[in-house]
Order: sequence, then C-alpha cells, then structure tokens
Amino acid sequence: MTLEELYAGIGGDYEQVIRIMRMDKLIDKHIRKFEKNALAQNVLQASESMDPIQLFESAHAMKGVCANLGLTRLSETAAELADEFRPGTARRWTDEQVRAKIQSLVDLSEDTVKKIQEYIQENNQ
Repeated sequence: MTLEELYAGIGGDYEQVIRIMRMDKLIDKHIRKFEKNALAQNVLQASESMDPIQLFESAHAMKGVCANLGLTRLSETAAELADEFRPGTARRWTDEQVRAKIQSLVDLSEDTVKKIQEYIQENNQ
C-alpha cells in the first residue's frame, strides 16, 4: 500500500500533506507515530466530565495534529467538536449529541489507526 492509497482509504488529503511535508519519507515518519497518539482518548476522557475547557482543548489539539497530517475527516470532525466548546460561544448541541459526536470521532480515529497499522505492516522497514 502506498501513502496515496492509505490517504484515500482514511479520508485524508495526500496532496495537502505533501505540500506541507514535501517528502513521502517525512509523511511516513509522522503517520507511523499517529497510531500511538492518544488524541481521541483525551477527547473521550474529557467527555466523562463534560468539562468545556478540557473538551475544547483536546478537540482543538486533535484538529491541529490531524490537519497537519492531512487527515481531513478526523480534522473536520474534531473541529466541529472544538467549535461547540470554543470559549465565548453558546452551545448548540445537547450532551447526548456531544457524546455521539465524540463516539464518531473515536470510531473514525480507530478506523484510521487500523488502516495505518495495515500500511505499516505492508511497508515494514
């Protein structure tokens, strides 16, 4: 599996990440680290208390990392959650809707990690 195939399978934007990182070798290095990243788990933990500051910060961090890696679907989902808890804005969603969005973020993250693991196995160096 190539990086382009990986990105197509995970709803990422290979063209975006190649503009940022310029080399497949660098993309490969950072995408391999993503599977060990606890960003989605941090959002899930923050949802246990529904603390708006923790939810904003964890979702915002996830959005940034995913955007830099060209993980578009994950970045957009995290951005929606971060916007819900952005300081100074009124909430639009119920707690149940927030939990559903968080679960979709976690599920998407797990699917992404599985595909990355497949990529790593096929391209083990």
